[in-house]
Amino acid sequence: MYKHQFYFLLLVLFCSVISFAQNTFDIQFPQNDRNAVCQRCFQVFSQKPKEVSFSIKMDKTNTLFFEVNDRKWFNLLFKNAGDGIAVDIVAKDRYGCLEVLPELQQIRGELLKPVYAAALKNTLKAAKDDKFRARIGRLPDAFKNKEIEFNILFLSDKNLCQYYTIFNLESYQWDLLDMGMYLDSITYKTKLSAKTDNDQYSLKQKILTFTIPFEKNKSTYSQDDIKPLYDSLRLTDFNIRKIDIKAYASVEGNAKRNLKLQNERASSIVEAMQAFQEPTIATKVSTSENWVEFLNDISGTSYESFKSLSKNEIKQKLVGATSQELEKYLRNHRKAVVHLELERIDKYKDMTTEVIIILFNQAIGDDNLDEASILQNSIFEQLKDKEANPEVLASMEIPKQLKYVPFFNKNSAFRYLKDERNLLIAYKELQELEKLAPKDKKIKYNIAALKMRIWRYNVEPIKQESFKSEILALKKYGIKQQLINRMLVNYHIIKSELYMRERDYNNKDKSVKYIVENYNNVLLKDYDYLSLAQFLTYYADLKAAEDLLQPKMKTVDVNENLLFYYLNLTLVNKEVIQNPEYRTIMLNAINLNKERFCRLFNASNEGGVTFQLLEDDYLHDTYCENCEQ
Repeated sequence: MYKHQFYFLLLVLFCSVISFAQNTFDIQFPQNDRNAVCQRCFQVFSQKPKEVSFSIKMDKTNTLFFEVNDRKWFNLLFKNAGDGIAVDIVAKDRYGCLEVLPELQQIRGELLKPVYAAALKNTLKAAKDDKFRARIGRLPDAFKNKEIEFNILFLSDKNLCQYYTIFNLESYQWDLLDMGMYLDSITYKTKLSAKTDNDQYSLKQKILTFTIPFEKNKSTYSQDDIKPLYDSLRLTDFNIRKIDIKAYASVEGNAKRNLKLQNERASSIVEAMQAFQEPTIATKVSTSENWVEFLNDISGTSYESFKSLSKNEIKQKLVGATSQELEKYLRNHRKAVVHLELERIDKYKDMTTEVIIILFNQAIGDDNLDEASILQNSIFEQLKDKEANPEVLASMEIPKQLKYVPFFNKNSAFRYLKDERNLLIAYKELQELEKLAPKDKKIKYNIAALKMRIWRYNVEPIKQESFKSEILALKKYGIKQQLINRMLVNYHIIKSELYMRERDYNNKDKSVKYIVENYNNVLLKDYDYLSLAQFLTYYADLKAAEDLLQPKMKTVDVNENLLFYYLNLTLVNKEVIQNPEYRTIMLNAINLNKERFCRLFNASNEGGVTFQLLEDDYLHDTYCENCEQ
């Protein structure tokens, strides 16, 4: 996957009571006549395609620019002499935790002198990424060492008609939903960590997840405790390669003691399991108090009022009889969610690739195809770990006959999974193989999966409607409908991108609508959820992105990247954050990564969403409780 970071600017209209204590220049602030004097400005904004975005940028000389990605809309907006723009510079020190929040005002910081249509058009120049910039002023010296943000005032005939706060959604370029490739079975390259460049895959790996409950005040596990679990996994063919333990403490009592106890419990689980095998088990342990399930469980009970209290206030109440009464819930919150990454024991692991290939050729000659398949997978693992040159595949002596087609298919699929630069080579190999086995479902599927990539990256021309028919025809060769649905969603992701480049917003919306209406027909992994949410956000379908992620947000083991992407989307939505359940989601994020949560309230140009979220009393209290010492 080709990844790079980009920023999507969400623009939200803000209106409030007008209150000033500074120079407002020649700007007029309409009252009852606002609809009349701002009619043309409102019309221009109502006609703005949702794909059009704008922001304030500052260069190294502290010069400020208004940046927009659509020149035609810019000219429409600043048509008349009195149409213009002004900047409100806001500093974060406005929101100190030791002080009362200031009265909500229309102008939150220092207002710069407005710039009108003639001057804006005279300085408008092309910028990077198909954008345009017009100069609008300079940063005053008083703000040079402060954390600041820029709000935008849009003026019509010198009347303030729109006031915008810019929110930054940190994101990553989406990819297609992971289609995988057929080797022995479908093999997926991407893992659940959606922000890593170390995408890997394995032919001999599987992941198991289970939960181990903790007894109150018990901190150790013996081999006898773990052996029934270990035996139940039937690890005769596998070793445990990695253990990822998320240990949760119930919320009553001292937080530091709770987390220390959870660390001891998690470590004892690892030690007990390590006793059953020689290869060292890589481990990752994280601990937190289980606020998510606690707040979920008290919903609808006589203790629901606790949900409005701070964490310290809840702990003070969870003593004596109250603690005993709630123990029926609390005992379920003390647990470890354990993810085991299992690796198949490879009896050829210590042999050289050259020796394994000799054994492979012998197995093919003896018509022992099952053993040959195991040997082929061992060769792949050594190539994947860069223990050998991929050219050794040419030394595999495979007769070009129908019964050996699976070996050729796996070699071609492996070439692509090993290195995406082999995309076209693998595609051509599979097309040739298709002539030998025209009805082989694995070949058909792999060709379609690679063709999707070829189309997306414009490697060579693809006949779109013919390709769609090819995808639909996979069903008659035995490909499951779930896999076909996944390809059809990808088909429309690419279509929407093409329509977007052509500024064909109507057809782009149709493809996005298809995706929104059909992703429920696809079994999505966490990686897919995140990629699809980013895609919908980029195309300004924020509600669809929220709806996609929301059902996963209140689970204690939610993927961290999914959770924080959801917060990025929703923190700016007052209607969403007023929901009592939203506090559960925020506490989940704080438990997973408090530092990352606090960074959301940094300046929008410093990696945060915006510190102006702290205008909201609820978010301000949450931030001060968890982020400010």
